[in-house]
Amino acid sequence: MSLHYGQTVVTLRAPFVVDRYGNTTSERDWTRATSTTVARVDVVPQESTEAVGDRPVVVTGWRLITRPGTDVDLGPGDRVTALGRLLEVDGEPARYLLGARHHHTEVRLKEVNG
Repeated sequence: MSLHYGQTVVTLRAPFVVDRYGNTTSERDWTRATSTTVARVDVVPQESTEAVGDRPVVVTGWRLITRPGTDVDLGPGDRVTALGRLLEVDGEPARYLLGARHHHTEVRLKEVNG
């Protein structure tokens, strides 16, 4: 039994809010989000930063890694539920190639507390 790729996550994608004039905004409607379960991935901790001031904030980085030959449908603005945490996609997913074929995907995630 492999210790790698033993986690299951849920990806969340919400549609954009349409204003009263019919224009699509940059705000997401998380009450209408669709979810997809993705099995056999790794979610590992990355860097963490703290900011103090009027409101202390801790930003913790995570990385989702797919097994070889597997991609995941995620993009900026999407969310992932993993390890009992709600994480936000941070930037564009990185899709690695071996030769001309997709090898695996890595997605930076972040959790903001405070």
